[in-house]
Amino acid sequence: MHLRAKIDKILEVFLVILTSALVLDVVWQVASRYLLSNPSSFTDELAVFLLIWVGMAGAAYVKGKNEHLAIDILPDKLQPKNKNKLLVFINFMIIIFSLSIMVIGGVWLVYTRFQMGQVSSALQVPLGFVYSIVPISGLLMIYYSIDDIRNLINANKKIKR
Repeated sequence: MHLRAKIDKILEVFLVILTSALVLDVVWQVASRYLLSNPSSFTDELAVFLLIWVGMAGAAYVKGKNEHLAIDILPDKLQPKNKNKLLVFINFMIIIFSLSIMVIGGVWLVYTRFQMGQVSSALQVPLGFVYSIVPISGLLMIYYSIDDIRNLINANKKIKR
């Protein structure tokens, strides 16, 4: 099995688990508030943290599947060779963004949250753990973009023949 397929499968399972936990958390939140008249103190915060993780991991997963939101008017009008060149450029820009903002900025964010000893109010979880998904997601997006560039270059070589 190709590395990309393994990463996709791991992300799929991870996202199913996170989304299931999010649904259970919100159901418990509603049930404890309206049925038991005793709202749970941690469910709001847990829902926010799970939503952050689902959003960031989901963004990496969707990038890997090339199903992200895109305006594809220009690529659809180009010849295959030029379309591939444009897609290589787009993936290169994704690498620059992911590296500078998500990985470098994310590592700084995680590091400073740990250094300041910040913990969440209800769960008492170090916020560095909560934000650690940002650089992880950035690294996954970089991997997917590099793999996409490699595939596009190989496709361009076949077009030339």
